[in-house]
Amino acid sequence: MKFIIGKKLGMSQFFREDGAVVPMTVVEVTPNVVVQVKTVENDGYEAVQLGFGSKKNNTKALKKHFKDLGSFALLKEFKGSKFADKDLAVGDKIDASLFEIGDKVKVTGLAKGKGFAGAVKRHGFHGMPASHGHRSVQRHVGSIGQRFPQHTLKGLRMAGRMGGGKSTARGLQIVHIDQENNLICIKGALPGNIGGVLEIISSK
Repeated sequence: MKFIIGKKLGMSQFFREDGAVVPMTVVEVTPNVVVQVKTVENDGYEAVQLGFGSKKNNTKALKKHFKDLGSFALLKEFKGSKFADKDLAVGDKIDASLFEIGDKVKVTGLAKGKGFAGAVKRHGFHGMPASHGHRSVQRHVGSIGQRFPQHTLKGLRMAGRMGGGKSTARGLQIVHIDQENNLICIKGALPGNIGGVLEIISSK
């Protein structure tokens, strides 16, 4: 299983040999460092913990956890036996050379926050008819319950904060790799803002 942490740089396009234009997102994958390898015997589960980026000031607890590996801005844990590669050891580095052009991947990140939104925009409600006394309620939610049990039920689709949650795009393909500049180019759009942190995991 291939996995790495990267930073979203923005979108661009890639030209295939036949002249076709492929939209892609460029992700910077500065070398990730294996900070900890967890095992069932010691920790109760299998996982690999990666350090990404750099940070000047860390707490004493984190400095001791990082040992002499460096000072990282972010720690991400990839949990499960599929990530617990026996060849990985503390201090190993993972970079763009791990992946190949054509690899199928899924990418997870924090989706863009869109603020407070109504039910029409947030859930795709059709709204009320545009005539016959619906002048001021065209984009309202409508009925939200019944006479019993006399309170609003949990889980109803209503207005509220939209976006800003964990989002995963699956079935994506790597179309270009620049190992010198630590860049991976993935076909299509990826979740999150420019500069956001992404988890890239191969499908196999």
